[in-house]
Amino acid sequence: MTNLKYVLLGAASAFALSATAAQADIVIATAGPMTGQYASFGQQMKAGAEQAVKDINAAGGVLGEKLVLEVGDDACDPKQAVAVANQMVNKGVVFMAGHFCSGSSIPASAVYDEEGIVQISPASTNPKLTDEGGPGVFRTCGRDDQQGIVAGDFIADSFGDKKVAVLHDKTAYGKGLADETKARLEARNHAPAMYEAYTAGDKDYSALVSKMKSEDIGVIYIGGYHTEAGLILRQAREQGLNATLISGDALVTQEYWQITGDAGEGTLMTFSPDPRKNAAASKVVEEFRSNKIEPEGYVLYTYGAIQAWAQAVTKAGSTDFDAVVKSLHANQFETVLGNIGFDEKGDVTAPGYVVYEWKKGNYDYYVK
Repeated sequence: MTNLKYVLLGAASAFALSATAAQADIVIATAGPMTGQYASFGQQMKAGAEQAVKDINAAGGVLGEKLVLEVGDDACDPKQAVAVANQMVNKGVVFMAGHFCSGSSIPASAVYDEEGIVQISPASTNPKLTDEGGPGVFRTCGRDDQQGIVAGDFIADSFGDKKVAVLHDKTAYGKGLADETKARLEARNHAPAMYEAYTAGDKDYSALVSKMKSEDIGVIYIGGYHTEAGLILRQAREQGLNATLISGDALVTQEYWQITGDAGEGTLMTFSPDPRKNAAASKVVEEFRSNKIEPEGYVLYTYGAIQAWAQAVTKAGSTDFDAVVKSLHANQFETVLGNIGFDEKGDVTAPGYVVYEWKKGNYDYYVK
């Protein structure tokens, strides 16, 4: 009996030590559309987050503790995003590098704010996220009101003699971006000839294309995602409408070209400066490519969000919400995105949007 007693005590002590060790890990998360029609973006975020956690842990972790990553799938659905946010609360997450869609990030941010979880979105561009969100909301990407100005000015300067159709998919991201671009075009005395909404997920846009053809549209600006943009462009070409398609940062995925094929040649889009070209990112980019992952789109924006948070925690000496928020606002961070900081709203202080062009299956900076 005595020996059994000591065995049981030893087992209990070992369990306690194991539990303590488990509790010592710092749990963080990323969340986005891991499934569904926008899953390519969720996979970009997941790849960036996993590599960031791997690299940070290899360098000693954060405050001497290892990071553990949770991955949430919101399918870009607002209700599912709130459910994911609550799941992350139950898992003890202290930081969320997400979400992707603005329509998911905005409602989820209310949960994170209430529970004292810092959120840095690598992709949600709707101004409401940081304009109306709590003190712990940040983003490493830009805003639609910045992106819309760049797009509107580019169209007015480059296509002054063309009639413009502005389309959107009714989402927080798509409509927000379309409205900002429309407003800029109007300010430049180049008001769109058409302003129409379409339904995301549809496959047949022939009626919309026919209307644009009858209106002699020369530029199609789309506030929406790559799947519908690709289908609209392909169907436009099938009807003989050779208008130039211009869109935003949701076209930064190879899936766009897979949908359009050669019809996508010459498509233009706005996106933040490509971090793959940063000297500070070269080693990380090589690591991704050695693992057969091309760090396009939001891979490095997610990686950079985790870097910034980890450095803010280190500077604060704590994962405490208030301390980290204060640190994020007060400091600059060396990341794969370059040297970045955050303004009083939580928006990133980094170079804004530039124009890209799709050529031969890849996108790169637009050159006149």
